[in-house]
Amino acid sequence: MLSKILSSSGYLIAVLGFSYLTYNGYIISGNFIISTIQILAFCLMIWARIIFKHRSFHLTSNTTKGGIVTTGPYKWLRHPIYSAAMYFSFACLLAFPKLEVFLAFFFIAFGLFVRIILEEKALRQSYPEYIEYSKKAKRIIPFIY
Repeated sequence: MLSKILSSSGYLIAVLGFSYLTYNGYIISGNFIISTIQILAFCLMIWARIIFKHRSFHLTSNTTKGGIVTTGPYKWLRHPIYSAAMYFSFACLLAFPKLEVFLAFFFIAFGLFVRIILEEKALRQSYPEYIEYSKKAKRIIPFIY
């Protein structure tokens, strides 16, 4: 029960961070490089959703039937959707280097990291092969972390 509350809280914290960025106009940048990072992050998110299919879209961190997904972006990243959201919001921080944007990025990253930790715990319990997979695919940054 606590896991579901924490997972939902992580989701809501991240949504609040993105809402703040959007409401205050800290999303769209005129900088070509930053816009490219955001477009690539968005494409990563779409690619991951297509590969993951309809298996999961939950408020809480639930495992789904059918085994772990290890193809597409999941070959290099265990959490490409969360990673894409972090890349996108980090680009917002690069475009608008202000304290409030940093705090929004922190909220987004913190909320998603809470979900990552809880999801990984559930995945290790549901799928023992997840431990071996996690040695090959990184959490958020390919080949690094």
